Amino acid sequence: MRITTVLSSRLFLLVVIGVLLMCIGLLWPGIHEVPCTAPEVESDLMAKRLVAPPPAPCSGTVTVQPEPDTTNWGNHTLGVVVPFRDRFEEMLIFVPYMHRFLNHQKVKHRIYIVNQIDAYRFNRASLINVGYLRAREQCDYFAMHDVDLLPLNRNLSYGFPGQKLFHVSSPEYHPRYHYPKFIGGILIITMEHFAKVNGMSNNYWGWGLEDDEFYTRVRAAGLEIARPTNLTTTVKDTFRHIHDRRVRKRDMEKCFNQAAVTHKRDRITGADSVDYKILKANQLTIDGADVEVLNVRLQCDHTRTPWCDCSGQASDQASAKATAAASKAGHAKTSAGRAAADAKAGESPAAA
Repeated sequence: MRITTVLSSRLFLLVVIGVLLMCIGLLWPGIHEVPCTAPEVESDLMAKRLVAPPPAPCSGTVTVQPEPDTTNWGNHTLGVVVPFRDRFEEMLIFVPYMHRFLNHQKVKHRIYIVNQIDAYRFNRASLINVGYLRAREQCDYFAMHDVDLLPLNRNLSYGFPGQKLFHVSSPEYHPRYHYPKFIGGILIITMEHFAKVNGMSNNYWGWGLEDDEFYTRVRAAGLEIARPTNLTTTVKDTFRHIHDRRVRKRDMEKCFNQAAVTHKRDRITGADSVDYKILKANQLTIDGADVEVLNVRLQCDHTRTPWCDCSGQASDQASAKATAAASKAGHAKTSAGRAAADAKAGESPAAA
């Protein structure tokens, strides 16, 4: 009797353990499976998703949504020109987000990240000029677009602006800037109109004022600026501004005679005089969105805009490179001279 009771107890215990193991086996895939791709962002969830980090890489094949058929999307192509430096995390968010946003509006587009890699201060306007020169080969209009400003309202049109410029991030809806002449953030313009005003001034090294100078060019050319109206959203939820000023402080320094010069209209420089070199054009795909990243080295005329380098470090680096190059060239010339002399000394009298 005692042996039977013990066996029954052990049998019952084994049955219980078996049932538990079966339950764990059924639940295990649901607990540990991490999706490789995030779900499509809906308009009411955009703000929450934008601050999330990119999904972790998964082993195996990642399913990417097929590109839509753009045959019936019209004859215009938008170039999204993004002046850029040291914003890698923001770029990872920006590129796939804008690709989906523009596809939803059925806007044919190409995205250009214009990455400044020299040692000079950031020059947003010059980078936009470079982006325009690149994008005009394949696009008939473009958006000057900050990488840290993302549209949340799907009624913000990125379509062809026609005879007017279209300021997407208007003062009425921009989260930070609300003065009437503000045209920064996101501005859409045709290639024709940008050429008409000769692009933007190249004098603005450091942060600020290049948009205000561009506003004077636009008005002087008799061009009109349209802005979005009657949106149901406000300054709090029309855009998502993802710039963290604590991490990336703005370069507000003014040196030499920068303050005096940059408060005046520039009638000399523009898209036809930007001095630059594209060191490499990288074709990348981020979460299914194609982007061209241009590594650009800007050149600075220190006699005209010495404030491109308030610290003097860029000038020192340039001088060091020039000295090294000259030394290398001199060494090569000396070596060639010695080789010629040795060859001549080794000639036989008959050959001479």
